[in-house]
Amino acid sequence: MKGYSKSAVIGLVLLLGMYISGLSAGFAEEKRAIVGWEKDSAYNKLYDLDEWDSFKGNVVGFKKITPLKGMSPGVALLVTDGDSDEVVTVHLGPSPFVNPNSISLRQGERVKVKGVWAEIDGKEVFMASKVKKGDYYEYKVRLTKDGTPLWTMSPEELAKERAGK
Repeated sequence: MKGYSKSAVIGLVLLLGMYISGLSAGFAEEKRAIVGWEKDSAYNKLYDLDEWDSFKGNVVGFKKITPLKGMSPGVALLVTDGDSDEVVTVHLGPSPFVNPNSISLRQGERVKVKGVWAEIDGKEVFMASKVKKGDYYEYKVRLTKDGTPLWTMSPEELAKERAGK
C-alpha cells in the first residue's frame, strides 16, 4: 500500500479485527441471553393463533419470569382482568428485549392486551402480541398476523416493522 507505513496497516487490520470480534461476541452474548425464546422454541410454539383473544384491565406492575426450565429470564406485565379482577400474568418477552423502565405503563393505568392464552406448568398465562393504553400508546412484542416475536427479527426487519412498512 503506497503512502501507508507497514505498522499503520497492521494496526488498522488489528483494530478492524477487534471490532469485528467484538460485534460477534456481542451478538453471541445477545443470543445466549434469549435462550428458550428463539422463534422455533418450545415456548414460542405455545403461541397458538387459535387461542387469539384480548382483554382490558388495569396495570398492577411488572414481574421477572422464567416460563420454562432452562430459559433465560423474561418480563411479564401483571394486569387485572376487567371482568373478574383476577390478576393475569402477561408474558412480554426476554429481559434483554423488554425493559420495564422504558415502557410507558404505570400501576393503575387502563390497558387493552392482545395475544393468546396458553397453559404453562398448569397455569393460564397470556402471551402478548401488544399492549395498548388509550388511543396513542402501543407496546408491540409480536407480529399480530402470525405471532412472530419481534426479538427474533433482524435489525432490518425490526426497523421496517417499527416504521409501519
